[in-house]
Amino acid sequence: MAAVSLRLGDLVWGKLGRYPPWPGKIVNPPKDLKKPRGKKCFFVKFFGTEDHAWIKVEQLKPYHLHKEEMIKINKGKRFQQAVDAVEEFLRKTKGKDQASSHNSNEEKNRRNSSEERGKQSAGEEKRKASLSEGKLKKGTGEGKKRVSSVSSERGSKSPLKRAQDQSPRKRGRPPKDEKDLTIPESSTVKRVMTGTVAGFKWPPSVSEPVKDSDPHFHHFLLSQTEKPAVCYQAITKKLKVCEEETGSTSIQAADSTAVNGSITPTDKKIGFLGLGLMGSGIVSNLLKMGHTVTVWNRTAEKCDLFIQEGARLGRTPAEVVSTCDITFACVSDPKAAKDLVLGPSGVLQGIRPGKCYVDMSTVDADTVTELAQVIVSRGGRFLEAPVSGNQQLSNDGMLVILAAGDRGLYEDCSSCFQAMGKTSFFLGEVGNAAKMMLIVNMVQGSFMATIAEGLTLAQVTGQSQQTLLDILNQGQLASIFLDQKCQNILQGNFKPDFYLKYIQKDLRLAIALGDSVNHPTPMAAAANEVYKRAKALDQSDNDMSAVYRAYIH
Repeated sequence: MAAVSLRLGDLVWGKLGRYPPWPGKIVNPPKDLKKPRGKKCFFVKFFGTEDHAWIKVEQLKPYHLHKEEMIKINKGKRFQQAVDAVEEFLRKTKGKDQASSHNSNEEKNRRNSSEERGKQSAGEEKRKASLSEGKLKKGTGEGKKRVSSVSSERGSKSPLKRAQDQSPRKRGRPPKDEKDLTIPESSTVKRVMTGTVAGFKWPPSVSEPVKDSDPHFHHFLLSQTEKPAVCYQAITKKLKVCEEETGSTSIQAADSTAVNGSITPTDKKIGFLGLGLMGSGIVSNLLKMGHTVTVWNRTAEKCDLFIQEGARLGRTPAEVVSTCDITFACVSDPKAAKDLVLGPSGVLQGIRPGKCYVDMSTVDADTVTELAQVIVSRGGRFLEAPVSGNQQLSNDGMLVILAAGDRGLYEDCSSCFQAMGKTSFFLGEVGNAAKMMLIVNMVQGSFMATIAEGLTLAQVTGQSQQTLLDILNQGQLASIFLDQKCQNILQGNFKPDFYLKYIQKDLRLAIALGDSVNHPTPMAAAANEVYKRAKALDQSDNDMSAVYRAYIH
């Protein structure tokens, strides 16, 4: 195909990874977003979504030239919505251009009329000067004739200059140097960067400050490649493009939040098993964003609230799976996860070809691999997607989702992940998400134990615990987690936001993970012992910050 010249403001079809070509517009990237090294690329904002990325030139096609071709090969509902958004944008742009053209014509007519009046005025002055000169010729000598000639020249030029200065220079086209200063680079681009179209919102223009008021969903795809990869991250809040030395690619593919209600819910039927601290918030946000959800919980009474919010009730896990397209599950530990799938009337009994199962429990890699194998053996599709966060973040739809397994299923879950979380990572093959989740919770659990240890040490040495917290909050360790957990301890409020028994379980599994690869985890092991002591003091069902009590008893 012959090379096509593209430039800022052009409508294009962009190819992003394994996604089909999608309509978009070449726009200015934010000022702090550097262009990746290598082949020439443009920054593209895609219609009908909140997606945006650097796209190589060879993966871009002019919109109008390939419109019919793309419409024939893509029939999806979201694709059609994106095309409709482009056409709506074009209609609005055309309307503005016509209005601008009409105003321009009026301005031109006013300018021509003013110039004509100027010419008439100049002609009249010149005619009067000629008559005056004739009279002078009759009444004066040759010397006075020369003086009159000079005077008539001044008389003929001056009124013309005044006529030109009065109207055309003010209403007409400015001098070249003024024109360069006052006309923006592209009025069309300016309208695009500040305007909106149906279901589509452009990011702030480069000259505007990026607002941080709304949390945004960042959706990353990590897949193994042979070449060093480029990491394309989200814009709209803070945007950076980095190059990794690893063999994985991270591509931002969505940017929406439950907070701003910009999610288009999937038309697939969603099932959800397990309405604990995390599951309850997740289901609530799925319902708020318009998903069709069927719920099941071991304690049936917990389903009542969600039935009132519009959810449907499933009598068994098998029934939920058999009646839904995608079923999520979030339970406490490896044993509960296995029982849910393999037990009587369990998930496996409802699995048939095409059914999808997403396990959001925090378990070990061996458990999730076993579950994946039995689901796939029945023709089902499997994705692991444990979540990082707590009850409050679950309620707020601000979880971090770590996924691995069936890549296509991960993409099918896009609207669900956007409803329940702020960030989603795809980490490759089954087991990777389990390992990463255990490592994250190992760090979090060890940090919590260290906080408790520091506060008790401050107390026994006569130091103010509140002052210690104030100091920490002013330093590099400052975080919401630090402040909230310290406040729990200072107030003696250990209402569970993340159960202590579950963080201890995760520490135990993380230590076992280290043992499996002969990697020492002495810090995690020490923290685990403190949590075990706290459990012995009957703190299992309190918040993880209750580990503090292991130090004061």
